[in-house]
Amino acid sequence: MIVARTGWTADELLTGTLQVSPRGEYDLVTLLIGVNNQYRGQDVVTYRQQLRRLLDQAGRFADGNPGRVMVISIPDWGVTPFAQGLEREKIAFEIDAFNEVNRQEAEQAGAIYVDITPASRRAARDGGLLASDGLHPSGRMYAEWVDLILPQVLDTLESN
Repeated sequence: MIVARTGWTADELLTGTLQVSPRGEYDLVTLLIGVNNQYRGQDVVTYRQQLRRLLDQAGRFADGNPGRVMVISIPDWGVTPFAQGLEREKIAFEIDAFNEVNRQEAEQAGAIYVDITPASRRAARDGGLLASDGLHPSGRMYAEWVDLILPQVLDTLESN
């Protein structure tokens, strides 16, 4: 089941899960959230609080097993043509700060953390990693992310 929608912040995802109220137990719950918090200029302190709530909720969806929750890092949209004319270094710095929160909170919760951000930054040199809109990942980029994520997924499903 997919709950989130493109463009949502962590707070909107929290609200969305309450409205959808996913039922059942899931073998794996993934969270890739935070980019729109950063894009909208929200602070990491508030984001951390929201992420903690999301991780707690995700753990409940995973039958109380935080080891079946995976946090995926935020890709760096600052390397894309969409960010042309913007402060790319500031965007990268902020993405790194949000991702540090993601990493810390995932570890604190006992969840898995997968870092796809370095792969996303290669789009600065390879436009084929981006969709035609110049912002979102292409199929090639998603395939690279799958290569990073899949071993963790398989390990999680085998051991949990």
